[in-house]
Amino acid sequence: MTYNQFLLAAAFTLARKHRPTWNHILKRVTCRCGRDLPCRVRHRVPIDRGHWPGEV
Repeated sequence: MTYNQFLLAAAFTLARKHRPTWNHILKRVTCRCGRDLPCRVRHRVPIDRGHWPGEV
């Protein structure tokens, strides 16, 4: 797996996790992570390119 493939997989995972959804308890639309919209949670990529095996 290349670093670019890893970044793409991480982006798709975050896109699935952070999208509007109906909250039945609060009876309104919230982010799937549980925060109010707009969700401004900043996610860091856990591995940077310099620490990726096989890439310099």
